[in-house]
Amino acid sequence: MHPFTYTKVTNTREALDAGLRGGRYIAGGTTLVDLMRETVERPGSLVDIRALPLREVTVTNSGGLRIGALVSMAEAAAHTAVRAAYPVVSQALELSASAQLRNMATIGGNIMQRTRCTYFRDVSAACNKRDPGSGCAARDGFNRTHAVLGTSDHCVATHPSDVAVAFAALEATVHLLGPDGERTVPFADFLLQPGSTPNREQALKRGELITTVEIPAHPRPLKSGYLKVRDRQSYEFALTSAAVALHIRGGVIREAKVAAGGVGTVPWKLPAVERHLIGERPSDRLWAEAAEHAADGARPLAHNGFKPDLLKRTVERQLRTVGGAK
Repeated sequence: MHPFTYTKVTNTREALDAGLRGGRYIAGGTTLVDLMRETVERPGSLVDIRALPLREVTVTNSGGLRIGALVSMAEAAAHTAVRAAYPVVSQALELSASAQLRNMATIGGNIMQRTRCTYFRDVSAACNKRDPGSGCAARDGFNRTHAVLGTSDHCVATHPSDVAVAFAALEATVHLLGPDGERTVPFADFLLQPGSTPNREQALKRGELITTVEIPAHPRPLKSGYLKVRDRQSYEFALTSAAVALHIRGGVIREAKVAAGGVGTVPWKLPAVERHLIGERPSDRLWAEAAEHAADGARPLAHNGFKPDLLKRTVERQLRTVGGAK
């Protein structure tokens, strides 16, 4: 562990001032502390933001939801408004980590968490995300759990968050507060694909703070759910996952929102699957045909060639679960 300073702030102005000076925000600390212990991250200053008033879940005037950045994963999963309106969010949260971690970790911290790539966490291995320009040991290493979508020659690490997959499917927005004021970023643009700069992971400006994640209103009735496929049932990251939300009226799919996790460098929206569903009547045949598009553009590596087929089967199964079989 390297020396660092610690500051506890009580209002957003103090937080922004400290962030602008280079301080790293910390709340639950369930990711950053681990990375500091492993010397993957060496921040010179930590800014404790747990006292900020960002702990509410509210229903918007349009019927959407706003979840404060400091709401714990457990609180968000159990909230009656979240469970009633967007079960996919509750399910994704409840399938994440362990009960103890869900009690500590926050929504803002969850979407900011860094990859679980073993090469990223091994400071003796080449990793462009940790040490730009050093290379990517995962490309020629053991890459069974790595990404097949959104990869580049510089990085093949997956994004680990489950609830981020639900947010991507539901086309959420991230509300930010910074030295220049407030702004919102579509969730699809908030988490960045690696390209040639895998060390830059979020569309954040210096000193900016996540305040809320907003899920827009969707047509009702809306059925949704999250399916996670992993090597074991307890405390394990996804090999693949699927977040699905369907608006079915008059026996026809009017709106479809689908995203995948465990297979992309960011939560991966599946627009080709969505397009195949719109205007159609639910059926086993439709689910299978739509799921065939789930792995479009996949680039498997030496050890994860099973992922495209697993992704298709996962999406098909969750479409059937949410939309029904006929």
